[in-house]
Amino acid sequence: MRKSVFLIVLSAVIMVFATQNVLGQIKGSHYELTIAPDQKAVLILFPCFPCNIQHTKTEAGFLKNIEKKGVTTILLDYNQKLFLTESEKQEYAKTLHRIFKRNKILPDNIYIGGFSGGGNVALLMTAFLIKNQDPLQPKGLLVVDSPIDLEKLYDNAKKDVAKNADPEAVEEGKFLTELLEKEIGKPDINREKYKTFSPYLMSASPDEGNIQYLKHIKTRFYCEPALKWQLENKNRTYEELNAYILEKAHQTLLKAGNIQAELIQTKDRGIRADGTRHPHSWSIVDGNELVKWMVNFR
Repeated sequence: MRKSVFLIVLSAVIMVFATQNVLGQIKGSHYELTIAPDQKAVLILFPCFPCNIQHTKTEAGFLKNIEKKGVTTILLDYNQKLFLTESEKQEYAKTLHRIFKRNKILPDNIYIGGFSGGGNVALLMTAFLIKNQDPLQPKGLLVVDSPIDLEKLYDNAKKDVAKNADPEAVEEGKFLTELLEKEIGKPDINREKYKTFSPYLMSASPDEGNIQYLKHIKTRFYCEPALKWQLENKNRTYEELNAYILEKAHQTLLKAGNIQAELIQTKDRGIRADGTRHPHSWSIVDGNELVKWMVNFR
């Protein structure tokens, strides 16, 4: 009797693990892991400010079957962040170490990325791991239409409120100015804090801040300026877009000697999963081209 029960339980356990291996997907605290059968790269993604793992899976269409192309993915649910404290960086790094160790993932050819606020977090974590010579060393970074300059984000948010051209932009502008003033303060009297917390600060020296740690890795800044759409829907000029700051960050890296830094400006790719035309979307990333960029690392 006991032997029969034991065999039944053992069979069930084997079936669970077999199913997990076939699917290659593991869900844990704060993450969802999909393991590629023939791993050639690891892609770690952070969600946008109000988003979660499911949102990333829904909007980032390039993730579908990406494991079959040799890319293991780690989707994180750390959201509602535009910047990170040192303790948060340490916490996230420990989480990544646990994921790699527990699931026996080879720490080779690691790429970190994120959309919108998630791109801010991705840049900060990449800089943190490189700065501290962490065992998990990113080979590349992808930032997808992210507001990486918090000083400019604050100024642009105030402009959106003052223009009163779009209810959504006004609401977001009020939220952002209140959030940044509460968490960091106003830029004109708290510049050192902005220099510390901002992923990139256009007004700072290239040798200051987090951007300096990206000099030797592959870096991609994705954006879709869509100037006509922005003017008609938000009454924004190019200088008020994430695209403008990403262009400046790209130029900063090029001047610092990073020949692997790329600025990818798309056209008419910004379409959300529900069919809505919007340049601020995961869809501006070309999945096939992204995989080639990662797995053909030299």
